[in-house]
Amino acid sequence: MPFMKAKVYYDGSHYIAIPQENFPRGKGCKRKREIILTPEQIERKQAFETAFAESKKLPRKQREKYIDKQLKERIPNEMERAYFITENTERKDRNSSKRYSLLWRKVNLQQWNWFVTFTFDSAKHTEETFYKTLKDTLKKLVQRHGWKYIGAWERGKDTERLHFHCICVIPENGMVGELKQVRDYNTSKHRMQSKLQNTYFLKRFGRNTFEDVGPRDVVPSVKYILKYIEKDGGRLCQGGGLKPYFISDIMDEDIPCEFGVEGKKAILADNFSCWDEGVYMGKVSPEVIEKRPKSD
Repeated sequence: MPFMKAKVYYDGSHYIAIPQENFPRGKGCKRKREIILTPEQIERKQAFETAFAESKKLPRKQREKYIDKQLKERIPNEMERAYFITENTERKDRNSSKRYSLLWRKVNLQQWNWFVTFTFDSAKHTEETFYKTLKDTLKKLVQRHGWKYIGAWERGKDTERLHFHCICVIPENGMVGELKQVRDYNTSKHRMQSKLQNTYFLKRFGRNTFEDVGPRDVVPSVKYILKYIEKDGGRLCQGGGLKPYFISDIMDEDIPCEFGVEGKKAILADNFSCWDEGVYMGKVSPEVIEKRPKSD
């Protein structure tokens, strides 16, 4: 039996389909039971979240000891405290794993073409205005020029100067300003380098670098961005309505095998056909995926 309106994602090797019946909505579907916490439980959870954030950069064993020490007064019973910490640490791990998985599904559905770095310039902005104005500019580029991006803020290792790194999808006619080749001195590599700099951002924000991204560059580029998230405990910034799935009807002949818990997913043929209520949309390709409805 074919899958109708299945969620499809790319895991880096294969396209995977999730049948609609495995993510039911509306009347008759199972809903998560709402858990009502007591004031004491809320305070415990808040205390754990605070201690967890404060111990972010510690090795796991040291983190557990730190959290245990911070919660000792609030949860005096040693066994109860140990169970509470384990339960909530596992919750954080599960949530982190889900976010990581969804991020890569979003990444794998895009045709990234630029890796961009913006550097804070104290002659043009304060750190606060640099942060706010750049975010607003990227938001407008998403709305008006079709940009998509995933990025992170970080501080230079030696200078502590604020930077924003992002991997972007910039449509063919979506580039603003001009890209010009310039040469400057790379302080980390201690040599001169050539780079592309955008005149639009140079005027408004200062130094910037635009680097071409090919298919082989995507994974290293995203890992480079994630490195700063893991190091500083920050959050990813995203724009452009990135979604982890696209929707398509899938025919039986394009399903070589099912897999996952109770066979709730299916591996698809590499060149499977996309259908929409009996209408053939074409073989799977970046162009076809771009036109398909997207989903969380």
